[in-house]
Amino acid sequence: MSVVVKICGLSTCDTLEAAVAAGADMVGLVFFPASPRHVGLDVARQLGDQVAGRAAKVALTVDASDALLRDIVETLAPDLLQLHGKESPERVRAIKHAFGLPVMKAVAVATAEDLAALPGYAAAADRILFDARPPKDALRPGGLGVPFDWDLLRGLDLPVPFMVSGGIHPDNVAEALRVTRAGGVDVSSGVERAPGVKDPELIRSFIRAARASEETMA
Repeated sequence: MSVVVKICGLSTCDTLEAAVAAGADMVGLVFFPASPRHVGLDVARQLGDQVAGRAAKVALTVDASDALLRDIVETLAPDLLQLHGKESPERVRAIKHAFGLPVMKAVAVATAEDLAALPGYAAAADRILFDARPPKDALRPGGLGVPFDWDLLRGLDLPVPFMVSGGIHPDNVAEALRVTRAGGVDVSSGVERAPGVKDPELIRSFIRAARASEETMA
């Protein structure tokens, strides 16, 4: 089983290089000012050029307007748009139609009831990302370093690929994959030494652990 590994919230040349050199399949840039991982368009252009086809570029937005999405697409030329807000299935379809790019929709999970919306999103998105539901007073929807109950996804059968995130780090990524049988993992805070500050060695450790889990699951 080949696992898709995404390192999200990259914002510097050295940490991006660490992720790509270590074999990340996807690298994510965050376009959300409330996040400590937010990057502006100038930085995004520089980082996008650095990737140079070695990994898929993912643009993460939260309830973004078409105007912002257009600026991001023109600047970064992403391979995938990650919608991490409260976008409806109809909004997901509209964004796919408007920009002609595949879309990954994040679904916040705390209880089994949170999976009720899955059919609509699975019919609209190209990929689903399960993340922990943030506290009610949280200022951002992800990157909080909090896991959810992975058993909620045990035996899940979706018509599109799915990934897991939320509180995953080098020491528990193998367990997350074993329980969920997800096709991919997405990490941000789990490879940081401070909020928004990625650690190259943690990035490498995470990717090594995820790759090692492939052999176990196979």
